[in-house]
Amino acid sequence: MVAKITIPKSIEAALNYNEKKVQKAIAYCLHAANYLKDAKDMDFYQKLAGFERLNSLNERASTKTLHVSLNFDPSEKLAESKLLQIAFDYMQKIGFGEQPYLVYKHEDAGHPHIHIVTTTIKNDGSRINTHNIGRNQSEKARKEIEKQYGLIRAEKQQQLRNPRIKPVDAEKVVYGKSETKRSISNVVGAVFSSYKFCSLPEFNAALKQFHVVADRGKEEGRIYKNRGLVYRVLDADGNKVGVPIKASSISCKPILDNLEKKFTANQTAKESLKPFVKVKLDECLALSPVSIKELMNYLKQKNIYTVLRQNAEGRLYGITFVDNQNKCVFNGSDLGKGYSVAAIQSNLSNHPIENAIRQDEKESSHSPGSAGKGMQISKDKEKTVIVSASKENLLDVLLTAKEQFGNTPYSLLKKKRKKKRTNPNS
Repeated sequence: MVAKITIPKSIEAALNYNEKKVQKAIAYCLHAANYLKDAKDMDFYQKLAGFERLNSLNERASTKTLHVSLNFDPSEKLAESKLLQIAFDYMQKIGFGEQPYLVYKHEDAGHPHIHIVTTTIKNDGSRINTHNIGRNQSEKARKEIEKQYGLIRAEKQQQLRNPRIKPVDAEKVVYGKSETKRSISNVVGAVFSSYKFCSLPEFNAALKQFHVVADRGKEEGRIYKNRGLVYRVLDADGNKVGVPIKASSISCKPILDNLEKKFTANQTAKESLKPFVKVKLDECLALSPVSIKELMNYLKQKNIYTVLRQNAEGRLYGITFVDNQNKCVFNGSDLGKGYSVAAIQSNLSNHPIENAIRQDEKESSHSPGSAGKGMQISKDKEKTVIVSASKENLLDVLLTAKEQFGNTPYSLLKKKRKKKRTNPNS
């Protein structure tokens, strides 16, 4: 079990994070501990009120929120009742057993995990000390719970999730066959055994991030006709270098026949992982990237490696996603129409005006006379606003009451009448 603790700036932010997942149907609230009502009988504001009542008792504390995630190995199929018991034991052991807390089960990753939100302010207004809570109380509680429930230890779980596949260094292996074989074997063995792929291109997509490729040779060649397969090292530009290694000489025997058996077996195994990849893609697309390259950078932050497939003319015809967290490979079109390379390119070009403005801003910041260009960009933005406003229904605009914050022209101001002074002598 891996326990991760964060200290958000506000209880509302932590609660909002989990409730948004609930709205997207990728999480649900399992339990509300030390509340007067059950979780299912409360809305967002009632849950928040339970925390804010205590937080109002201590105005001096700067950090009042604790957000914990308990992560379990994918092989551990834990019932909800056991998850709640683990959450209860964990909170008792770290000193938060008497606090109100909410338990959420998330289903947006390939491994089971729960999130716990609570406050550090007690009924008497005092604050529970969280200094080094992760290293001290949490670490001790984690080890005791692993032993009590027979869970996979955090150390082993981290090794299983991150096998630490070391990319091949093309410059080092190009000179020696033995070094080449050892480096290639380490990469191919790890990918062959742990990743789920359903075709040779998908297998190669996972291998390429480690600078290795499975090569069948030219169609008219002897290797291809005899269903042979060799593995080669790729340099930084994707060119094949060094000595090719026969598939049959690698210990895990990643020959074509064995790969094809994997393709068939992985078909059903991959289906259950598809929603997790789509959630990550949706989150990255929601950030409105302006180019494929920017989208790839967003995906990289979520541990997804992207391979673009191009023809001889350099035209994109496909995209492949390698989810290194869940160890699975998907072509974009296999995830759905909205994830094909054509759909993604169309999505990126939906706002050409905004993209052009961003590009102009970048160019103007690195060229002379940038101040003049900046003024022109500002004018272009004003034009964009006017154009978009004209597309609204004119009648709706006229009939909608809006607050006016602009200054009224002087000529339209109603002139005040001067009061006549009364003459005291009259």
